[in-house]
Amino acid sequence: MANPFRRPFSRAEMDAMRRAFRDERGVLSDTWSTLGRVAARLPFAEDVAAAYYCARDPATPRRVKLTLLAALAYFVLPTDAIADFLPLLGFADDAAVIATAIASVSGAITPEHRAKAKSALAGATRDD
Repeated sequence: MANPFRRPFSRAEMDAMRRAFRDERGVLSDTWSTLGRVAARLPFAEDVAAAYYCARDPATPRRVKLTLLAALAYFVLPTDAIADFLPLLGFADDAAVIATAIASVSGAITPEHRAKAKSALAGATRDD
């Protein structure tokens, strides 16, 4: 079976990933501040945290890292398709972007990434 991480990116995907990758540290930091503010209301908070840990893992392939950074950048953007302050609907577009990114790189998110995410969301500190 062909490696799904070898498919060429579209122009839009490349542009979003370039922006996110230029400021990887900022995107990852903003992910935690945003997640900290809204985690209790997000059913997909653990997925965001697992994506964070996968993106930070040095063993993660660059293509996966870029995909996750682009999704996390969308998550932390103050302006997006649906305003995040709207009840129930506010994070629907963010959830769709995160779910799509995770589905496309699901093999790269390990049980260790998920365990770290669960631990961090349960109140343990994240390891920087």
